[in-house]
Amino acid sequence: MSSQFNRSALTLCILLSSFALAAEIGPSIEARDAWIRWLPANVPSGGYLTLINTGTVPRVLIGAVSPDFGAISFHESVTKNGVSDMVAVDSLTLGPRGSLRFSPGGYHFMLMQPKRALHPGDRVLITLHFADGYSLAVPFEVRTAGDMGKMPGMEQ
Repeated sequence: MSSQFNRSALTLCILLSSFALAAEIGPSIEARDAWIRWLPANVPSGGYLTLINTGTVPRVLIGAVSPDFGAISFHESVTKNGVSDMVAVDSLTLGPRGSLRFSPGGYHFMLMQPKRALHPGDRVLITLHFADGYSLAVPFEVRTAGDMGKMPGMEQ
């Protein structure tokens, strides 16, 4: 009887752990203030937002796709020896109960090969992919550089 009880208790613990992990996978990531800098030509654009991990486990952002762009990558703007450069980043870790801000001069999305002409006020859907299999579809608003002053923390 004791052996059967131990197996049942172990099975219950595994199931409860699975449910707890499943609860962490979906709703623990929030996206705020998502926007794309509008540029008048058919050139790569920058995408920005703030990601918030409300969960208790780290989350790793590994990719992004959009029907409006042929390719999306992550970059970080860095200054080394007085020279500014953009460095490609393969993945970004969002710590438990932490946030990660994509902003001009820091981390950003490089949005390449636009598939349509974008205009200020347009909405672009970008789906973020995480290492645990979770995906988050985020609507980004296309804005001009002059609209940056309307962003929290981006006053000119």
